[in-house]
Amino acid sequence: MDKKTIEVSAAVIIIDRKVFAVQRGYGEYKDWWEFPGGKLEAGESAAEALVREIKEEHDTVIQIDSPIGTVEYDYPAFHLVMHCFLCGVKEGNLDLLEAEASAFLDRSSLYSVNWLPADRLILRDVEKLLE
Repeated sequence: MDKKTIEVSAAVIIIDRKVFAVQRGYGEYKDWWEFPGGKLEAGESAAEALVREIKEEHDTVIQIDSPIGTVEYDYPAFHLVMHCFLCGVKEGNLDLLEAEASAFLDRSSLYSVNWLPADRLILRDVEKLLE
């Protein structure tokens, strides 16, 4: 049986050469770290979904600056397609409405948290953006 595919968008928000990361507070991957974002809804573009998700989960309005790339990863229960975008904050404070914790990580601390496997796939690209 084929795995279901879940399509998500992730925001790479860099402020003062540090990237915003969040720790999941629920589900099978509770306590793992990821870039904020979420699932695309029917009819939504990856960028539209990301703007909506960051508003819902962090009460923050973001701007999408540029695409970083799309990664795919096979988790045991599903296939993930994750669209990653470099983003900036237009309005808000990146409040934690769903995540357990957050951190701004610089190049020296980027690998210090337990990243979800799919998010690990873009860390080298993120590291270059932090130079």
